[in-house]
Amino acid sequence: MSERVLIDGYNRRVDYLRMSVTDRCDFRCVYCMAEDMQFLPRQRVLTLEEIYQLAQSFVALGTRKIRLTGGEPLIRPGVVGLCKQIAALPGLRELCLTTNGSQLGKLASPLFDAGVKRLNVSLDSLDAARFKQMTRTGDLAQVIDGIDAARAAGFTRTKLNCVVMQGRNDHEINDLVQFAIERDLDISFIEEMPLGIISEHSRAESFFSSTQVRERIAERYTLIDSAESTQGPSRYWRLAEAPHIRLGFISPHSHNFCGTCNRVRLTVEGRLLLCLGNEHSVDLKAVLRAHPGQPERLEKAIIEAMKLKPYRHNFEVNDDVQVVRFMNMTGG
Repeated sequence: MSERVLIDGYNRRVDYLRMSVTDRCDFRCVYCMAEDMQFLPRQRVLTLEEIYQLAQSFVALGTRKIRLTGGEPLIRPGVVGLCKQIAALPGLRELCLTTNGSQLGKLASPLFDAGVKRLNVSLDSLDAARFKQMTRTGDLAQVIDGIDAARAAGFTRTKLNCVVMQGRNDHEINDLVQFAIERDLDISFIEEMPLGIISEHSRAESFFSSTQVRERIAERYTLIDSAESTQGPSRYWRLAEAPHIRLGFISPHSHNFCGTCNRVRLTVEGRLLLCLGNEHSVDLKAVLRAHPGQPERLEKAIIEAMKLKPYRHNFEVNDDVQVVRFMNMTGG
C-alpha cells in the first residue's frame, strides 16, 4: 500500500504539525500577548482525548513530526500522559515540545521517559531584571534550572529560542551564544512577528533583523553557513570556534521561509491554521464533535484543508497588525 501524504496546492508536502495544548501561560511575554489576557473558556478548548485523536489522523496522513506548544504546554494537567500517547503513534518520527522552561525542573525526566525527543526553550535574556521585564512574570533562575534539568534527564540538541528586540536585548546576543556553547545547546534567533495588538512597544522601532544578528555574532565568532534542517523554519549556521552547536535564524520578515513550508498549526480551539501569517483556517473541532468515531471524516477535512494553504505570508516591518490573534493563540 502506498504511503498517504498531505500535499498542498503548490505541491509542497506537509508533514509537520504544531499542536497547541493550551492558550494559557504562566508568563506574559511582551511580544507574545497583552499583560491582561482573556483566555478561552474551558468548553471551547479541545480535550486531551480530542488532541490525541487529531494527532492520530495527521500521522495516518503522513505527518512525521509533531511539536506540542501553547501558551505554555507544561501547565496543562495531563500533558505528560498525552505526550506518551502521541509519541507511541506508529509512523511518527519525532515528538518535540516548545516551553518557557518554568516547569522543566519537575517535568524534564517524565517528558523524556514519555518519549519526547527534543525541547525548545524560550530564553530572551540572561539578566534577571530584564528577563522579568520581558516576560512580566518569569523567574530566570527557575528557567535556567529547568534547562539544566533537561540535560540531566537525557535530552540532547535542546534549542534556545530568542526573540531579538532592538534596544531591549540585542546587546545580549553574544552572551546568549556563549551560554549555549557552555551548555551544549543549539540556539535560534527570531525576528519579532506582527501577531496581536500590543501597546507595550513599537514593533517598527524594536525590529532587529537576522542579518543584524549575524553581524553582531561575527564580531566575536566565525560563522559557517550550513545546509542542515530540522524540518522547521530555522536556517542554520555553525561556529568555527564551537562546531558542536547550531545557530538558527528564523526570519519571517527579512528572509521568509514560505517557499519550502511544510507546516500547519492546530490551535487549542481545534482550528487548523494553514499559515502563521494568514487567517486561512478550518474548524476541525466541529468535524470531530459532529462525527465522533468516524476518523475518515476528519481525515477528509484535513486533506481538503490543504487547498487553502497560501503560498506565503506578507509580514511587514511596521506597527500594523497583519494578524489579530496573539502568538499564544497560534500554537508556537
